[in-house]
Amino acid sequence: MSQSIDYQAPPRQSFSIGKIWTDKRTRGLVIQLLATLAICAVVLYLAGNVVENFQKLGKPFGFGFLQQEAGYDINQRLVEYNSQSTHLRAAVVGILNTLLVAVCGIILASILGFILGVLRLSPNWIVNRLAYCYIEFVRNVPVLVHILLVHGILVHSLPKTRQAIDVADSFFFTNRGFFVPKPIMEPLFWLVLAAFVIGVVYAFWYRRMARIKQAATGEQSPVFWVMLGSIVGVPIVAFLLTGMPLAWDIPALKGFNFKGGMALRPEFLSLWLALSLYTAAFIAENVRSGIEAVNKGQTEAALALGLPRKRTLNLVVIPQAMRVIIPPLNSQYLNITKNSSLAIAIGYMDIVATIGGISLNQTGREMECMLIVLGLYLTFSLVISSVMNWYNNRLALVER
Repeated sequence: MSQSIDYQAPPRQSFSIGKIWTDKRTRGLVIQLLATLAICAVVLYLAGNVVENFQKLGKPFGFGFLQQEAGYDINQRLVEYNSQSTHLRAAVVGILNTLLVAVCGIILASILGFILGVLRLSPNWIVNRLAYCYIEFVRNVPVLVHILLVHGILVHSLPKTRQAIDVADSFFFTNRGFFVPKPIMEPLFWLVLAAFVIGVVYAFWYRRMARIKQAATGEQSPVFWVMLGSIVGVPIVAFLLTGMPLAWDIPALKGFNFKGGMALRPEFLSLWLALSLYTAAFIAENVRSGIEAVNKGQTEAALALGLPRKRTLNLVVIPQAMRVIIPPLNSQYLNITKNSSLAIAIGYMDIVATIGGISLNQTGREMECMLIVLGLYLTFSLVISSVMNWYNNRLALVER
């Protein structure tokens, strides 16, 4: 005979404010909330105080000045601009110039830094010492000195316009800049761009499938040649089939300067090379430390299996070293972007020289201009950090 068991619900705990403070997790959230509210209150108070003081001075806070005529020229620009353009247009030109230097500098500094980092560990004594001397010299000289040095070399060592160095009647190198042919895309060129995008997508898809196949069967696929054919060969075939829809605007000397083509100004080249060479020295040390962080047993095991040293470095050492290299690499990419603000020292018109320099002096809107500059650099830094953190998470070890 079964006996019935009476189920009694656990007593309901009464809510009290005191328990919020005694609970560790809840107390932490309350403290963070109060701190955030206090910071916001201080910021709002300071902002209101600044706006009120500006109004007393007859300078109401606002960004309407961006629609006024700029009244100054910019020699290096990626979009159409003249002295009758607005300050907003000048700001766009400065932003694009800053991004151009940052992106080009990150690419070149990464390539040079990885090469120097590997050479720093070379068993060849001469190569090792040369890399060491370069790294120590560059790292211990201020970056502004490098910028001025490179700019001086380019301006004073290259010939004048009429004595320009001519390469194939298409490339001209002078102290006013490098004048190179400018590509002009014809209507059917979009098919070539579409073929390139499709080739890139297929190449990465094929590489992923090849890795899965190798992990399952051990069979290796010709990944390199397939990716090369997809990324390079397919666009070339599309380019030929569409009748080569690309023309070139060749620069020519007319009067006292070159007309047509595309000009790479010495200010841009100096800033790009100086920032890249300077940051490459720091990246080289990150690469060296990352490689040395990999246990030597990994290298010895790969060599014992018959892998040559080059394949051992590419397949065993570098993939493991990247987990150590990526976090400090993020800081170096941020440094390149922020150090580009030194461009004003050689007359390169970046965001600091345009909206934070000439536009500020002409309009007297120092608060608004500085807020724009600060907000832009903050945005650049957050975007770079987000991308690098995403890539770092992809390389992180996943526990089973």
